[in-house]
Parts: sequence; C-alpha cells; structure tokens
Amino acid sequence: MAKRILIIDDEVSIQESLSGILQDEGFLPICASTAESGIELLDEHQVDLVLLDIWMGKNMDGLAALEIIKERFSLPVIMISGHGTIETAVQATRKGAYDFIEKPLSYDKIILAINNGLRYAYLERENRLLREHNKGPVVLTGNSPVIRALRAQIEMVAPADAWVLIRGAHGTGKEIVAQSIHQLSQSRNQPMVEVNCAAIPEELIESELFGHEKGSFTGAHTSKQGKFDQADGGILFLDEIGDMSLKTQAKILRILQEQKFERVGGNKTINVNVRVLAATNKNLEEEIEKGNFRADLFWRLNVVPIVVPPLHERLEDIPLLVQELAKGLAAKGLKQKVFSEGAYQALMTHSWPGNVRELRNFIERLIIMCPGQTISETEVHTFLNPGAHPGKNVESDHDQGGLLPYLAADFREAKKSFERHYLQLKLQENDGNISQTAELIGLERSHLHKKLKSLYLINEP
Repeated sequence: MAKRILIIDDEVSIQESLSGILQDEGFLPICASTAESGIELLDEHQVDLVLLDIWMGKNMDGLAALEIIKERFSLPVIMISGHGTIETAVQATRKGAYDFIEKPLSYDKIILAINNGLRYAYLERENRLLREHNKGPVVLTGNSPVIRALRAQIEMVAPADAWVLIRGAHGTGKEIVAQSIHQLSQSRNQPMVEVNCAAIPEELIESELFGHEKGSFTGAHTSKQGKFDQADGGILFLDEIGDMSLKTQAKILRILQEQKFERVGGNKTINVNVRVLAATNKNLEEEIEKGNFRADLFWRLNVVPIVVPPLHERLEDIPLLVQELAKGLAAKGLKQKVFSEGAYQALMTHSWPGNVRELRNFIERLIIMCPGQTISETEVHTFLNPGAHPGKNVESDHDQGGLLPYLAADFREAKKSFERHYLQLKLQENDGNISQTAELIGLERSHLHKKLKSLYLINEP
C-alpha cells in the first residue's frame, strides 16, 4: 500500500513540486495550505508522514502545529523552512520533529529524509508492539488430531484476505488462533488491533471503535483515533463479538461492509482497509433466534468459520501443554518444577470444563503449593479433589489427603500454604464473593481482603 504523505505549506508552488516528486517515487501526497486544515486532514486520513512548513503567514505557524501533531498523532514530522536558523532547528527538534530541511529544497535530500523517517516510524511501532505484547512466536501446542487439523485450517486461511469467525468455549485459545492467523498473514508486519467487546461499556464502545472528536461528550478533551483507524492496513480482532449490543452491531455492520465511518461527534468520512477476525464463545445461531444477534452481521463475519476444540477432546496434548505452561510460569519467577508420569496421567483424567485457562491456573497452583521439586500423582489428586477425605492411615503417602502438600515444608511455609488452600476453597464455595466468604469464616472483610492480596489470590493493585 502506498504511503500517504501530508504536505502542509502555504506556497502552492511548493505543494505542486513536492507532490510531483512524491508521486514519481510511489508515494500518495495530500496537501494543505494551513496548519489548521492540515490537522483536519490528519483526523480524516491515515497519514504516514508529514512535511510541515514553519512559516505560514498569519495562520498558525509550523512549530505550534508540530506540538499538536506530536500530541495527537504518532507520526514522523519533517520541518521545511526558507528562513531557517540553528535556533529554530533546535527548537523544532526539541518539540519532536524528525528532521529539518531548508529551502530551496533538495529533492534528493527530501526523499532520503522521508524514507528514513518512515523507517524510523516503522521501527518505533514495532518496538511499541513488542513492549506491549512481549511475546515470542505464537504456537498452538499439541499433536492431537484436532490440533493438527486446526493448524492446517489456519495455514490455509491466513494468507488469504478472508474474514474469519473463531468459535469455541471459554479458555480454549481463540486469541492464540487469531494471533497465529496474523503471524502467517500478508499483514504480519502491520498491527493486529484487539478489541474485547465484552470489556468495554456500552456507552463507550462506539468511541473505542470509531474514535471521537474533541468535545463530543463529557471527558472528550481531545480528538482520538479509534481501533478501526489503528488497524488500517492490518487486522482488527473483535473478541467476544457475541456480547456486543444490537445498536453497536448495526453500526459495525455498515462499517464492515463499506470500510468507512465517521467519528463520534464528527461528520467527516474516514476510509480504512481492515481485515476482520472475530471470536465468540456463544452459539450465535441461538442468539439470532433469541433476537440478541443480527443474522446479517453473522453472515458477514462467518466467511471462514474455525472451531477451537475444548481440552477434553485433546487430552493427549496435556503433557506438552503442562511443560509449556510450567516453563512460562518459571520465566515469570515461579520455581521450575517437573511432573511425574503419574501426575500427567492424573491430569489427563480430569474433564477441564475451563479448558486451557483452567489448566494453566491449576498448574500455577501446584507449582506454588507443592513443596517438592517433582509434583506427584497424589498431589495432583489432592488438589483436584480438595474436599476428599480418605478414611485410611495418615502415614501412607496415598492416604494423607489434604495434609500431604504441607508435610515437607517448614512451619511458616506450611501455614501459608494451608491458608492459601483454605481460602481458595472458601472463595470457590461463595463464587468468589469476598463479603460472603468473610462472614462464613468469621473475619472482617477488610482483613480478608488484605490476606487475599498478600497470598496473591486476587489481582487488585
């Protein structure tokens, strides 16, 4: 896709000459004669770089415009001036300009500066994405027939530009499937912008998706790009699409069909080129019958359906999954532990209604709570069935029930492990309700809350 360069200069001759040379070099130039109109164009179009004149008559000057552009848009800006001084160049650089070029313009120098600026912007975006995600290559772990079939589907659909609807229960790995498609797609060097439709309040989802203009609602102190803007040229991943309201579904459908939209509070049309991946854990056909989901949106999204299998259909993958999960937890600071063959067998007998997410949480629990270096079959059974009380001799390894995880620890560690295990069970009994749990076990709610935080049983800051 041709890179779009915005030229902001009040001299028509400069606009025309720069436009000509940029077109010859394969760029797509757009022009503005004032800083104000240039900023408006930035609101309307996806721009890759700005050429900005410093002196523009009585209008807003380039340095003031530079501050606004750097505050609102993550773009490289090259300043151009016929009255440049070292002081002006230093001032522009401090305000965030990528480069400073004096008139009369050397076109070779302009093209070199543009190419370097675009390369710099690309590296900055890559670094930002790496910092945000901090992930290596995404891999679908497992060698079961259903996982091999899933990989084959991904490899077929990823290089195409087709839209994909990813379906599966909670915790099966729908996001990993989307990331795998992105990695193998033609847009792998462009961003995949993720939107959790269930996590955004109804009144804010339009602003989140489409962006908004300054003053369009209370708290909108500046204009903001939406997720569609950010995903232009790449992939937009709509997670939990089944939780989107009917009102938003109607707007999404129009935008998906036309690939253009208006920001909240705006009246200018913005065009984008976005590939959409969507995911849901709901039965959308049933939701359509209930009137909760639009049939036309379903057919628009469901170009290529992919179903992610639940964990109980791929139990033979559990040893590989456990090894990968344990390795990831060790990288985050937990102890590196190994699982016995009996432990693997015990894990493979569970139904895992929470799928891989439940397995991950359970593995973390075992690593934290089991004192030894090797996790045994007995320990797995103990934590899978915390309410079981075998009526046998306490001296037998297999008959010590809930005591076994604490016997090898010193008193302080045993006490901490017991508290963690006990409070986990009581929270589960009360569906995670802290107030009910506090009343049940006879503690003040504030004291229980503090204890849960100290044991890392809740993630609040």
